Amino acid sequence: MESLDPEATIPLDEVLGPADVLTQDRLLPGRRAVPERGWRRAVHRATRGRVRPPESAAERRRQGLIARVRTPVDGGHHRVAVLSLKGGVGKTTTAVGLGSALAAVRGDRVIAIDANPDHGTLSEKVRAETQASVRDLLGAVGGVPRYADVRAFTSQSMSSRLEILASARDPELSEAFTGQDYRAVAALLEHFYSICVTDCGTGMLHSAMGAVLELADQIVLVTIPSVAAARSASATLDWLEAHGHGRLARSATVVVCNIRPGRGAGVDVEALRAHFDRRCRAVVGVPFDPHLAEDAEVDLDRLAPAAREAFLTLAATVGDGFGG
Repeated sequence: MESLDPEATIPLDEVLGPADVLTQDRLLPGRRAVPERGWRRAVHRATRGRVRPPESAAERRRQGLIARVRTPVDGGHHRVAVLSLKGGVGKTTTAVGLGSALAAVRGDRVIAIDANPDHGTLSEKVRAETQASVRDLLGAVGGVPRYADVRAFTSQSMSSRLEILASARDPELSEAFTGQDYRAVAALLEHFYSICVTDCGTGMLHSAMGAVLELADQIVLVTIPSVAAARSASATLDWLEAHGHGRLARSATVVVCNIRPGRGAGVDVEALRAHFDRRCRAVVGVPFDPHLAEDAEVDLDRLAPAAREAFLTLAATVGDGFGG
């Protein structure tokens, strides 16, 4: 056998192939992941791992979604704005579901910030660890050089590791949250978090919205299967196109959120999806879920499988944009 010359400058990937092919599954074939559910898990447990049934198509799809969620963030920080012209469509719930799915699957830090000027409810979606708000963090911007300092102003979900930065609870102070304030907070957070999900207020003209859109890398537009909500969502895309944000409109992910049981009370959901498919990058449906309908703290473990998969799909779709 010909030996390698230690002085030769041969790129490693020419010898071994691209580094990303050196996965655990390839190098340790006996260490395949334990099936998480169904008869495959039962067989695996009954035989103490000696019999490993092949992965189902659903599990392969799930692993594909997870890989997309874990896409490395180009530039080290990515901002996602979740918005809607119309209230009551599940915008905040979608922001938390998206952030939770990202935080639960990825190994880096994910934060959601409440930019709603009208007493946003983002902080009600996780168990409060602090009464501090974005206004308090703004007052301490010069004294938070470490992640531990920022963490004193956030609350973290136990089930997903998503952190929440709440809006000011005093409506008068909330209204004073300006575009300049948002830029200052965003500039601070990008040093400590890989992904920032911004829960915007309803409408496009409130005080911080200009800065949110200016800094956003992509948007998630939330609607429900109703004629009025669908028209509002489409009008939002029109507004974005007309005001210099055509890139955000065309790369948007539209979420059709079923906040009530059923599929839209007679609305042709497929026609609605087809409309936004033509205008945007992707459309994701989130089914009705009793846990989400409680409108309280969101616990991923309490979601029905269909809702968990929907948020994982949403996170994967957003993850497709992390590569720049």
